[in-house]
Amino acid sequence: MKENKYDNECFFQKYSQMLRSQKGLQGAGEWSELKKILPDFSNKTVLDLGCGYGWHCKYAADHHASFVLGTDISQKMIHTAQEINSALPVKYQCIAMEDLDFPENTFDIVLSSLAFHYIKDFDILIKNISKWITPGGTLVFSVEHPVFTSYGTQDWYYDKDGTILHFPVDNYYYEGQREAIFLGEKIIKYHRTLTTYLSTLLQNGFELTHIIEPQPPKEMMDIPGMKDEMRRPMMLLVSATKK
Repeated sequence: MKENKYDNECFFQKYSQMLRSQKGLQGAGEWSELKKILPDFSNKTVLDLGCGYGWHCKYAADHHASFVLGTDISQKMIHTAQEINSALPVKYQCIAMEDLDFPENTFDIVLSSLAFHYIKDFDILIKNISKWITPGGTLVFSVEHPVFTSYGTQDWYYDKDGTILHFPVDNYYYEGQREAIFLGEKIIKYHRTLTTYLSTLLQNGFELTHIIEPQPPKEMMDIPGMKDEMRRPMMLLVSATKK
């Protein structure tokens, strides 16, 4: 069964208090690097998988995309996106990305922000995206870094006084389900290695164009806890072109 934690009212309220929820793209620590690898949206058809609040959908529309479809498994996410990020060429659909089906060559650009690590079968998803995307089209996505997902808990190790000692990396090559704690709630994610992420793209007709492990931007370094984010990678950004 596909987990949909974001329709849990308590969890969704906690998520709504995050900086990226309140300030949009400018509140996302990876945005300064992600926007550098986004393609030209002018007159392009765009699919956003796991669109959340729809920030990237609105950005594509504001940069002259001809059509944007944002999909998300969470009805609460879709409802919020329709409220705060509506635009003429943007449509939203509440559906799990695993259940989507489109004809070949439907989209010029496929985006996904911090959603693929919720997907059990990455290979099938990338096979589908390769079918949906036009030759020469672009796939851009962010995921939690394999170093961050490997151990599972996604929390630091602390000493008896609560001071951070280090971040655990273990069972790296054992891919699969992990039970993480996010916003104080248990949530299921899927760990896969860097090799799996990149090789799966190459094996399905993509050519890698950018691979970035984004550091926290300087303007966010005064946020409590942000300096510790320099101690290990949390995210991975990838762009690829369909051959």
